[in-house]
Amino acid sequence: MTVTLSNGHLKAQIASQGAELIRLCDEQDRDLLWDGDPAFWTGRSPLLFPIVGRLRDDRVLIDGRARSMNQHGFARTSLFEIVDATAEACRLRLDADDITREQFPFDFRLDMTYRLDGAALIFAASVFNKDDRTLPVSFGYHPALRWPLPYGGDRNAHEIRFETAETASLHRLSDGLIGDASRPTPVEGERLPLRDDLFQDGALVWSTLSSRRVRYGVPGRRSVTVSFPGMPHLGIWTKPGAGYVCIEPWQGYADPVGYEGELEDKPGIVLVPAGGSREFTMKIALDPPETP
Repeated sequence: MTVTLSNGHLKAQIASQGAELIRLCDEQDRDLLWDGDPAFWTGRSPLLFPIVGRLRDDRVLIDGRARSMNQHGFARTSLFEIVDATAEACRLRLDADDITREQFPFDFRLDMTYRLDGAALIFAASVFNKDDRTLPVSFGYHPALRWPLPYGGDRNAHEIRFETAETASLHRLSDGLIGDASRPTPVEGERLPLRDDLFQDGALVWSTLSSRRVRYGVPGRRSVTVSFPGMPHLGIWTKPGAGYVCIEPWQGYADPVGYEGELEDKPGIVLVPAGGSREFTMKIALDPPETP
């Protein structure tokens, strides 16, 4: 089942499977989101919960017991309930059940809200701790935007411009796990020119990030701005040659190489107190056309 939102500026389609955004179009019905071509990657904008990234041996340690959990967690493959929907907003819900508890033995509720506001789509994930103990979680967004965008300009003319200069080194990856932060940054001040060879070794991963907003597109042409207040980590990824680039705000990231500790002690995990909640937000805004 899907829900369609529309307001004359944007049209968004959300699937109940994974509460995933599967289409985002501008006012002329031009696609901004990847189409999920299985030749490259079937995802479009999966939600990452209750972990971000890969676990060592795909195992998570909770209360001293190792449990199996696939990369990015189970929300992206779970069926959400559509709680309510209007022309411009919808809310979908995932509650803990016997299947989730086998991997993640906590009582939680995950509400995912999408709302159109002019030429922006606002994402808000609310995690509620229904348990009588602390809930350890990570959360991430993974939208795959078209590369190139439908506004002209060569593929290699596209860039990601950060809110502020980013000088921190990036993490090296080892079988999807986080290695040391010794990879020299490819960001030139505030600007990351996009090239396929940037991603030969996998995603670009920042655990230290100053910006909470980036703009993506070709300089001088219409662009897309991704804002992520409160999300301290970032991944940027594609498969070389594919027609998308993922701009991924995260709270948390993959296991560090050699990590053998409990989930609650893993870097990037947040602890939601019993009866409490935590919200994770992102906004994708389509910048207005340039006037002649």
